Amino acid sequence: MKSTKLVGSVRVAAGILSSRLLGLVREGAVAFVFGAGAHGDVFGAVMRGPNLLQNLLGEQTLSASFIPVYSRMLEEGREEDAGRLAGAMFGLLLAAASALALVGVLLAAPIVTLFAPGFLADAARVADGTATTDRFPLAVSAVRILFPMTGFLVLSAWALGVLNSHRRFFLPYFAPVVWNASIITALLGGVYWLSAADQGAALDRLLLIACWGGLLGGLLQFLVQLPLVLRLSRGFRVAFTTRVEGIRQTLRALGPMLGARGALQVSAYLDQLLASLLTVGAIIGLRYGAILYLLPFALFGASVAAAELPELSRRRTTESVEAVVARTTSVLRQIAFLVVPTVIGYLVFGFLIVGAVYRRGGFGLEANWLVYLILAAYSIGLLGATWARLLQNLYYAHGNTRIPATTAVVRVLVAAGLGVWLMLQLDRLPVAAAASLAPEGDLRLGGVGLALAGGLGAWLELGLLRLRAGKTVPNISLPWRAVGRMSSLAIVALAPAAAIWYLAVGQPAWVVAPPVVAVFAGVYLGIARWRRWSELDAWLGRVGDMTDR
Repeated sequence: MKSTKLVGSVRVAAGILSSRLLGLVREGAVAFVFGAGAHGDVFGAVMRGPNLLQNLLGEQTLSASFIPVYSRMLEEGREEDAGRLAGAMFGLLLAAASALALVGVLLAAPIVTLFAPGFLADAARVADGTATTDRFPLAVSAVRILFPMTGFLVLSAWALGVLNSHRRFFLPYFAPVVWNASIITALLGGVYWLSAADQGAALDRLLLIACWGGLLGGLLQFLVQLPLVLRLSRGFRVAFTTRVEGIRQTLRALGPMLGARGALQVSAYLDQLLASLLTVGAIIGLRYGAILYLLPFALFGASVAAAELPELSRRRTTESVEAVVARTTSVLRQIAFLVVPTVIGYLVFGFLIVGAVYRRGGFGLEANWLVYLILAAYSIGLLGATWARLLQNLYYAHGNTRIPATTAVVRVLVAAGLGVWLMLQLDRLPVAAAASLAPEGDLRLGGVGLALAGGLGAWLELGLLRLRAGKTVPNISLPWRAVGRMSSLAIVALAPAAAIWYLAVGQPAWVVAPPVVAVFAGVYLGIARWRRWSELDAWLGRVGDMTDR
């Protein structure tokens, strides 16, 4: 059956796939240039501040507060009112993001102290000869460049909200491609330009060049969406006021979401703070692992949830509870159909995949093991996180932002406490000893503990969302039986893929990984097609619907 929802989710997935794949190329370039060393830590740390503000004021926050109100105005034929709401929201976001970006530029040194206090000890280490790079002043310079980028990324998230409400899904999720491309171009251009420079000075300058590339890319990411936004938004006028219809309702919903997103950002901040106190390489190791973890999360979970939200917001008053339950359960199975084999694939082939993406230049075998173990720890919570995202949007569509917010706070508190304990336990163990390697450096497993706590926290959040359903939203049963059969099929698909890996021992990871992953995915999907699984038919229907249009 044709449906806008199906078309929307595959367009979201297509846009996300494009941007995430180029994001992998970006992180591969970062790994090649900076490896898992001090400059990599600085790059990972300074990206955290802008990401914090973007996440607080950006995509998911606006999805919960702005899209339901704006979409209902469009559904009621009130396009002029919707345009005025979009203009007022733009003005308020512009003012907030600009003020916070200015604070970031002026207070760069205290911000680095707050986010990465471990960097303060580098000066003493450089003085006594136990370190070669003082990360603190380098991070301060980078923060001053990157914080203005935040405003452009927040406005990009506003554009995404407008376009999604008009059922324009591909462009806003494709737009980060230009941001990634800008950083990659800056890095590669810098490598060519500084090739004859002293290595230490060259890495310092390359880091700042990459940050300038990020600033330019943030501006371009917003600008590529702006013409379509202006064409679709009738009555759009920039306004710095709360007297526009719908803006106060949006802001009321925004408050709890800021609390929820703030809680999650506190969790990310704590992870970085703790990682900065560990040995060099912990911060960037967590970043490298998270990039691979977030790829399937975005493709198979967030894409479907993003396309669902505007439709649920429009139709929640017209569909029966039974219809909502049936549709939501079906979507949960569809998410699991691709997430379950991804989890199993990451656990078994993750070392090979990490090597294919990152293993070059300054990124060696020891770093390969560290990032693989971090990826495996994150992956434990992948299914729980994707399911939780869909249930969150079900609450948002019904106007309830309080329960997802309080649930996020509980998750953060529990995961933070567990993360500290696991980090301290695992940081006693060097990566080289765990992997039976000749030591290349001083990498340790503390970051794995932080990632594992995050994965377990995703399951806690899902459980709480499920337990608290029933009054505001339908009481949804999670499709565990479907997960069991999908897991069995994925385990069967491991055998031929593992055989290829075994036969190709000694070949570079970037040569071996593509056929291994292709055979694993091909066998899984082929058997599912032969068995006529409805979940595969649904994904194929999304692609077919988009092609028809």
